[in-house]
Amino acid sequence: MASIMRSRHLFFRLSISFGVLAVALMTGLAAGTRLSAQQAETDNSPSAVLTASTAAVPASDSAQEAPASAQQSSSSNGSASQNQPAQTTQGDSAGQQTKRILGIIPNFRAVSTDEKLPPETIKDKFMSATEDSFDYSSIFFPAVIALYNMDERTTPQFHEGAAGYARYFWHSAVDQTSENYMVEFILPTFTHEDSRYYTLGRGGFFKRTGYALSRAVVTRSNSGTEVFNISEIFGAGASAGVSNLYYPSASRSVGNTMSEWVEDVGIDAGTFWFREFWPDINRHVFHNKYINAPAER
Repeated sequence: MASIMRSRHLFFRLSISFGVLAVALMTGLAAGTRLSAQQAETDNSPSAVLTASTAAVPASDSAQEAPASAQQSSSSNGSASQNQPAQTTQGDSAGQQTKRILGIIPNFRAVSTDEKLPPETIKDKFMSATEDSFDYSSIFFPAVIALYNMDERTTPQFHEGAAGYARYFWHSAVDQTSENYMVEFILPTFTHEDSRYYTLGRGGFFKRTGYALSRAVVTRSNSGTEVFNISEIFGAGASAGVSNLYYPSASRSVGNTMSEWVEDVGIDAGTFWFREFWPDINRHVFHNKYINAPAER
């Protein structure tokens, strides 16, 4: 029965997560389309006005209008020069990751499209796991998961109320920390794998979705070649196994361990998906509001 409840819990959480992210992405793309259409209308308007003005100017006044035309040309060139940096920034922002998502959620392991980085060192891997585990915002997900688990009574031995929520919370926090260190530091150190997410940033929605979800089972080695993601698959499994040491004995079963294993991999795959499309959401929905906080690694 406990295994069935945890499986239902996993399916519900993943469905809600993917649904919210899909709606956010579609909203962003729709906003981007409208913005492009408005920009095209704006760009066409000055041309039409200039053409009409030119046709209305008498030939006899051409000598008098020459200085004004030169001044207008100079002004136009100045405006174009002023607008160029903004256009360059808009173009360069495609596929550009930021250090944080929405300025809060850690996004340290995301690499911008076509960005070339040196191989991760052992120190890099340790710092990555530490930042993801002890960042000021790292309490958000354990807090939400603990609230849901208490509502679903996934571990009845924790009871209810403030004391019960505290038990759910610290167990969820330890789960998250254990999984981070296993997947991002311990196993990648031995397997020589790169735990960072490399953004594809081009192609259609389904191509990029397939790429992002596949990163749960495919990753890069330190040499840059694609390899089976041992760190993700076996790291999440090891973390699920370790959780048996601090959960009540009634919850220690093969079914519960397998369910937590699948849940961890599924959540990470959903995270990869969101990281892939975050630059698009930032660009079209937030108009590059967060572009000034580039990812450090």
